[in-house]
Amino acid sequence: MKNAEIKTQQKRMQFMPDIKKGLIRNIVPVVFAVLCIIGACIAQARPLFLLSSVTIRMARNLLLVFSLIIPVVTGLGLNFGIVLGAMAAQIALVAVTHWEITGISGFIVTALLSVPLSIFFGWLTGRILNRAKGNEMITSMMLGFFANGLYQLLFLFVLGGIIPMVNKTIMLPSGIGIKNTVALRGLKYALDNVIKIEYDDLIIPIFTFIVIAVMALAIKFLLQTKLGQELRCVGQDMNIAEASGIDVDKMRITAVILSTILAAWGQLIHLQNIGILQTYGSHEQVGLFAVASILIGGATVTKATIGQAILGTFLFHSLFIISPMAGQKLVGEPQVGEYFRAFVAYGVIGLSLGLHAWQKQQAARNKFEE
Repeated sequence: MKNAEIKTQQKRMQFMPDIKKGLIRNIVPVVFAVLCIIGACIAQARPLFLLSSVTIRMARNLLLVFSLIIPVVTGLGLNFGIVLGAMAAQIALVAVTHWEITGISGFIVTALLSVPLSIFFGWLTGRILNRAKGNEMITSMMLGFFANGLYQLLFLFVLGGIIPMVNKTIMLPSGIGIKNTVALRGLKYALDNVIKIEYDDLIIPIFTFIVIAVMALAIKFLLQTKLGQELRCVGQDMNIAEASGIDVDKMRITAVILSTILAAWGQLIHLQNIGILQTYGSHEQVGLFAVASILIGGATVTKATIGQAILGTFLFHSLFIISPMAGQKLVGEPQVGEYFRAFVAYGVIGLSLGLHAWQKQQAARNKFEE
């Protein structure tokens, strides 16, 4: 009897440290899950409305978040340069809108057209990041700002000014440059409407989720192939990978190209759901929101999984929906909700990275104690 009691007590003693380690390991998603629950209670929003809003946002944004996984695995950190993939998608969208190709065929043509642009942008980005080893994240962020200048030059001056283009619907009245807002009437819901479920306020774009699931499986399969193992090897230790005969620079460029293509397709899914292209602004927050989402899911700059991307996207966009509503309930001023929205969008990365740094310190301390 005493032996049984001793064993039970030992199990309890082991159980408590395991809980503590689990909380430390998953502190980021736990904190944001608690924030979502508190915000939902304050906002008093209808569950069906929240579920519908979060479902639509996940369909819009999941593939963009998935595009970060391969660079993380390859040791490139969080690739803010996915904004170049978004730019490639928007260039393709303008072309297809100009040609007036509509429906699912228009979406497919846009997706195919974005691939060579994404490959070119990804190749350039990879070449630059290979010259900035150890500083890839800040370099990719600065590269995004630089590319944005060239992107705006293209749409403000080159189209209509240097490259002949006549289209009163999308061009500025002067005939030079693209309008700030372009309605994607022919491509709106092109993917979502293929198969969808509608019930009261709840809308689930089934086909869009099928496409996203296929992409997730493709990423998982890729990382299990010989190419994927080489990418992982480069991410774990570039010196060992190079000694093993792996072309490290080539693998890093390949990872960036794949990430850029996925980001382009992700932006297409995002914009076909919204139905409007903000020509000079739709791409600007892509990197920020995707990085925030994957960090909230528990990913780090050295480790990211499909599950973390899904969880993080759910939590981030839940909080993104709830926080303005909670702010309005608390203060009674609608504008305060917008301040909450900006706070969530820009503050979440700093908080997540801070929590991850604390988590890393705790893990190192626990390892030292053991």
